Amino acid sequence: MTNTLSRLLKSRDWLLADGATGTNLFNMGLSSGEPPEMWNVEHPDRIAKLYGFAVEAGSDLFLTNSFGGNAARLKLHNAQGRVRELNRIAAEIGRNVADKAGRPVAVCGSVGPTGEIFAPMGTLTHELAVEIFHEQAEGLKEGGADVLWVETISAPEEYKAAAEAAKLAGMEWCGTMSFDTAGRTMMGVTSAQMAALVEKLPNPPLAFGANCGVGAADLMRTLMGFVATGTERPLIAKGNAGIPKYHDGHIHYDGTPELMGDYACLARDAGATIIGGCCGTMPVHLKAMHEALSTRPRGPRPSLEEIAAKLGAFSSASDGTGDDEGGPTRERKGRRRG
Repeated sequence: MTNTLSRLLKSRDWLLADGATGTNLFNMGLSSGEPPEMWNVEHPDRIAKLYGFAVEAGSDLFLTNSFGGNAARLKLHNAQGRVRELNRIAAEIGRNVADKAGRPVAVCGSVGPTGEIFAPMGTLTHELAVEIFHEQAEGLKEGGADVLWVETISAPEEYKAAAEAAKLAGMEWCGTMSFDTAGRTMMGVTSAQMAALVEKLPNPPLAFGANCGVGAADLMRTLMGFVATGTERPLIAKGNAGIPKYHDGHIHYDGTPELMGDYACLARDAGATIIGGCCGTMPVHLKAMHEALSTRPRGPRPSLEEIAAKLGAFSSASDGTGDDEGGPTRERKGRRRG
């Protein structure tokens, strides 16, 4: 059985994904610390509006409001017993929006990290991680998601567990990691190591790549690392809208629509097939990205110098695949995609 995303990948040489979840929901009234997944039940109209932002901007796919919808995350809000319900409704709302789009739009069931650390450093086992992800996957499948979209993963063990869960649910999937610590994930994975990991999976993803991280320039460098491995699988680039800045008590991302349009075309020319935004990416950014991808001709693969000139300097001296000395590091604990 084929799904909408598989068909789109076969018929198009680039696809536009969606933008931020958290940033847009905060603008609709979501409070800090409030689990967005509850809005699937409490404010389904706002979640439909969130999905509609992407469709109206020209996106070919959007992610469901279920990033933290696993039992480990929902337990923090005493909602671990509502995993299947919250994920099913997240996908049902998305299915309704996509089916009314008048063109093929894929509903991708967002699956974020558990937030737990694997044994022996932590208590999470492979079997438990698979169980957690499988429960979430079944809810998304029941609600009508086309594929699972595993994102913002740092640990290879968690990526493998999510892959196994997708297989148990009988769903195809895509999977991204977040490279935000001098070109590596928080658990030390490089772009080359992720590409190798994907090839060893018994059920590899439809597409893989990177999301979130530091800024668009750093994500582009990670993308170039994937390309350098010679992988022939479709690549995903879902970068933040610039760098977060603290201003008047709020976090703002400094990426302009123009910058995100440049980023989208650079990502396409570098080898990405699915291109979207992560934290800070608003409808205005998505519209600029769609316009740029639709009107600018494909160019040669950009150099790192060209990427830095257009998108800003890299945050570290290395992309993690070579000598890591000399670059600053940043740590992040599996944050929700903003």
